[in-house]
Amino acid sequence: MHRNIGTADKIIRVLVGLAILVMGIALKSWWGVIGVVPVLTAFVGICPAYLPFRISTCKTRVKAN
Repeated sequence: MHRNIGTADKIIRVLVGLAILVMGIALKSWWGVIGVVPVLTAFVGICPAYLPFRISTCKTRVKAN
């Protein structure tokens, strides 16, 4: 699989994911666990939702290990 998440996209995903996690903890809601998804996709570098539409925010196409 090719990486399809660029640097700016990764930063946004981590920030949004952490914000969702923090809000979940602050509100004592298990819905905050959803914040793990954008953080995980940022670290892996692949967004499954981008694949069917062939979207890539990555400047160069690099094969994932």
